[in-house]
Amino acid sequence: MAAAAVESYASTKAEKIETDVLLKAREACYKGRDAFYACLDDESNKKPTEIASVGLLYPIECKKSRQDFVNHCRASWVKHFDRLYCKNKRVQRLLDDGGQTRRGPLSLPQPASGSST
Repeated sequence: MAAAAVESYASTKAEKIETDVLLKAREACYKGRDAFYACLDDESNKKPTEIASVGLLYPIECKKSRQDFVNHCRASWVKHFDRLYCKNKRVQRLLDDGGQTRRGPLSLPQPASGSST
């Protein structure tokens, strides 16, 4: 009886192939992602007016490439790639500032010497 249930389950799952994770679909997703982030880098001097996932802002000039990216990728992938892009940009900003705004170790007051005269 259990074997029949397993066989029935396997036959229903075998028919449904997740086409968005196959090679050609992934390549289309990556191509859309790369085009969108390249647009963000190229148009970085423009004022961002559009809102993407995870708080990512982008200029209206990148709206078409964003739409292509969203259309070719799973929503969870888009969110993941947006988070990754934001994290990488934040790290790059910290590295590029040359230590100007980063604080070093705190200087704590030293205890007074043992003699009190």
